[in-house]
Amino acid sequence: MAVRAVRGAVQLERDEAGHMSEQVGELLTALMERNGLSAEDLISIWFTATPDLHSDFPAVAARKLGLVDVPLICAQEIDIASAMPRVVRILAHIETDRPRAEIAHVYLGAAAALRKDIAQ
Repeated sequence: MAVRAVRGAVQLERDEAGHMSEQVGELLTALMERNGLSAEDLISIWFTATPDLHSDFPAVAARKLGLVDVPLICAQEIDIASAMPRVVRILAHIETDRPRAEIAHVYLGAAAALRKDIAQ
């Protein structure tokens, strides 16, 4: 098994805890499904949020999905004037037999514009 990193992001419509949990949950679910992952395959997940998001921690969504024994951490993105607003990003470390070229990075909705080169 190799250790790989999987990226993803979603742009929220508004800064509300329930909306954040729903959207981040959708992103995590898509990331896991597209890469054939289970909770056992997850090593850790880093979440970042743009400075305009402060209603809740993005990691709350992972806990609601049952990822209770996966190490999670949240951080704030640097405040760049031209950055897309209301974005939550994910960097998940996983164990997988997939080669790096077969990892599916997931960028939902408008966030797909952030990484057109790897967005699925």
